[in-house]
Amino acid sequence: MNTATTTTTVPMSTTPARPWLTGVIIWALLLSAPIWLPMLGGYTALAGRVLVLGLAAMSFNLLLGFTGVMSFGHAAYFGLGAYGAGLTLKYLAASTPLAILGGVLLGGGLGTLFGLLISQRRGVYFAMVTVAFGQIAFYITYSWDSLTGGYDGLRGFARAPLNLGFTTIDITNNSTAFYYFLLIVFGVVTGLQALLLASPFGRTLVAIRENERRARFLGIPIERHIWMSFSISCCFTALAGAMYALLNNFADPMGLHYSLSGEIVIMTVMGGMRAFWGPLIGAALFVVLQDYISSMTVNWMSFVGMIFVLVVLFFPRGLLGMLQRGVGK
Repeated sequence: MNTATTTTTVPMSTTPARPWLTGVIIWALLLSAPIWLPMLGGYTALAGRVLVLGLAAMSFNLLLGFTGVMSFGHAAYFGLGAYGAGLTLKYLAASTPLAILGGVLLGGGLGTLFGLLISQRRGVYFAMVTVAFGQIAFYITYSWDSLTGGYDGLRGFARAPLNLGFTTIDITNNSTAFYYFLLIVFGVVTGLQALLLASPFGRTLVAIRENERRARFLGIPIERHIWMSFSISCCFTALAGAMYALLNNFADPMGLHYSLSGEIVIMTVMGGMRAFWGPLIGAALFVVLQDYISSMTVNWMSFVGMIFVLVVLFFPRGLLGMLQRGVGK
């Protein structure tokens, strides 16, 4: 009896989109923003705000999207970074790099210490404790009039020109020059984030997100990795806050309020928290909608909220996540 050999043909999947294609498109748009944005009725400071809030959302996404841990108090580190930069410029030295360092040390340092206290918590307990710490930081900043300016915010400082030794770049009055300075900082930070996520440490974070119990059985120190992820996320978020203070030459307590934490979550989810560039897309959409709708009505957040609900219902993977899925990525 002859036995026929059955050959199973596995159909080839759709050709995946090139992984660098999204990045190339985004960087092309960012580099040329001062050229095409005014043609659409925008302005350079709007693009700078997208960069700053996009950086904050991408930094938060290291914790939510790639580690699987929710924080509802990340605005605290954003606001502390802004105050750290402002206080450095006002009381220590008129140096933009030193101001950025001061913001990162204040926001990232406190975030690192706080992370040690909550790395053992999970789920709603972790999220609620982050809200509590954020509100404590908000009320301290709000009530410390002599140092922070209280409700009126911290004023009386301004970003200083960049002295490179062989030349000086004026970023004080030149909005385009400052935008490209923001873009350079944004590029360095996102490059570091990409390298981090591609490293064994980044793969470990994804393993914790996918199945914490299995990761623990493999011998991974879960609490230490969550604390490190939280700390790194806080440092990058504080850096975004420092850049925000430089962008506006102003820092106010609302930068630490839980409402901003909610907006960062909205940006991340709308853009796609499982996609590297997703939070930036969400931040761009949020900032543009806020700028456009708020010029017509004070109830702009209601419209943004409806759009957020629609995105969650029809694009559960976020805008960029669904787009990448649609092209086979």
